[in-house]
Amino acid sequence: MSKGRVLSIQSHVAFGYVGGKAAVFPLQCLGFDVDVVNTVNFSNHTGYGRFGGSRTTAEELSQMFRALEENGLLKPSRLLTGYIAGAEALTTVAGLASKLRQRDPQLIYVLDPVLGDAGKLYVAPECVPIYQSMLPLATVITPNWFEVEVLTKINIVDMTSLKGALRVLHEQYGVPNIIISSMILKPWLKEALPDHIRPSNAEQDRADYLLCLCSTSSNTENPDDLSMVHAYAIPCVPGYFSGVGDLFSAMVLAHLEPTVSPADLEQLGTGQTPLSYATSMAVTKTHAVLSVTYEYSQSLPEDERLPTDDEKDKEDPERKIRRMKGRELRLVQAQDIIRSTSIEECRRMEPWTTFWKL
Repeated sequence: MSKGRVLSIQSHVAFGYVGGKAAVFPLQCLGFDVDVVNTVNFSNHTGYGRFGGSRTTAEELSQMFRALEENGLLKPSRLLTGYIAGAEALTTVAGLASKLRQRDPQLIYVLDPVLGDAGKLYVAPECVPIYQSMLPLATVITPNWFEVEVLTKINIVDMTSLKGALRVLHEQYGVPNIIISSMILKPWLKEALPDHIRPSNAEQDRADYLLCLCSTSSNTENPDDLSMVHAYAIPCVPGYFSGVGDLFSAMVLAHLEPTVSPADLEQLGTGQTPLSYATSMAVTKTHAVLSVTYEYSQSLPEDERLPTDDEKDKEDPERKIRRMKGRELRLVQAQDIIRSTSIEECRRMEPWTTFWKL
């Protein structure tokens, strides 16, 4: 039985698992019918160095949306948008998202504002204000640290600026649910974390950590608490893998419900919300898929698991291609993980009740 119909608008590759290839199959595994609109059609993701294909133009997107509308096929209960190439195409998608939101105020829309990472934009600067105009349409946004900075124009360097960025997204743009998918655990952030969230020194000796943080607009009696904040320190899986954010956003969409059964919330502990539940499930499944992928990559011949070295990769492009192939997400092999409904060993997002008091 279908759990609903998702309209997925993001990139497509023939080989590998990024964009829609990282999102559609997992959503189908969880019982959703998925209508797919590809914003690019590439041979493989750009990290391989060599790739071919085309970007879908704004006019082509408009034609697809118009035909779906005319045929009575544009009736999703959920919307997922990821990488969109160019300001004109993004404007077209923004127009569609606005139309769908007006038609169905209960539409669950997960907006992954794919702008860039590690201080570098992947898209034209003209895309930034368009994404900002789309924020009020979203049920949930899933930016990384850098994308939060770009959208809010706030450099996050301490707790004051982090709280300021969340305040802009919640208050200025009216976003009800925010997930910052990956935050480097810098000293000031690690120090601010309560003991039940901060990794121990022994844990930090064994692995690097990223912080996942989610924030839901609060209707609590305390006016000083703008939102309910939850966080989880994620142990990093060694190596670089593409498509992780696309899978994560799809898992958030799949597990987000306006109301979650009290039994499920109770199993996760006190102070949980529908957003923290969905984020916990997304973190758990994404990390498990990454672990399966990493274990597979370590079983490959040595020349297929060489470490990243830009200079050697430039001299020998095949070296990079061999490494990238071995790190494609093992979604098919991990489908039982994706389908799982168990939360017994869930990587639980923990309430950060002191967040707004720091």
